[in-house]
Amino acid sequence: MEAAGVVEVEEGVMRVLLVDDSPVDRRVAQLLLSSNSCAGSFHVIAVDSAKKAMEFLGLKDGGGKEQTIDMVLTDYCMPEMTGYDLLRAIKALNPLKPIPVIVMSSEDEPQRISRCLNAGAEDYIVKPLQSKDVQRLRNCSTAAAVVAKRNNNKPPLVLPPSSSAAATSPSSGRRAAMVLHSSSVELSQYLPLLLKLVVLLCAVLCLGELLHRWSSSCGRCSLSPWRA
Repeated sequence: MEAAGVVEVEEGVMRVLLVDDSPVDRRVAQLLLSSNSCAGSFHVIAVDSAKKAMEFLGLKDGGGKEQTIDMVLTDYCMPEMTGYDLLRAIKALNPLKPIPVIVMSSEDEPQRISRCLNAGAEDYIVKPLQSKDVQRLRNCSTAAAVVAKRNNNKPPLVLPPSSSAAATSPSSGRRAAMVLHSSSVELSQYLPLLLKLVVLLCAVLCLGELLHRWSSSCGRCSLSPWRA
């Protein structure tokens, strides 16, 4: 089924936006998700480019159309706009209520997989889509629903009055500056005294060395007559 505005489906049926420039791969995915084995769990809306998917989601040219799909199943390699670019645009739409995005590709490249998952993709499936992948789609949808519900129920972060006041009050900055200034003043007062103590200590050491040499020379002089 091609994309055409708002689509009404029965409750419990997952609306999947299928994005693939290959007519063959697009048809394979449509037949699989519409087969009897899926028991009517999916309603497929197919488009042949990422730009058309952007238009359908209301993401192109600042559109604000209401989202009418539960999941995006997109090919990675497409002309003009790739599936990776579409993934990033969808994830930037509403972080609190993210649309699950599953990326498909005929190439099983670890670097590509890691890139998509780091950008927020719920899964990465190697084409062609097979019956064993259907459960992965269901799991991704369920996990995304749990995350959205958790974000909706999360209370806003409120800082305690004391900590927020300390962080934003100008007086706290002035107090800190005054403490640093007073510390530097006290240190400057004691610095001359420390220098005097150092000089005195050097003088004592020098005097002790002179006395030691003098006593040694006197001792040699007193012994010289006896030696003679």
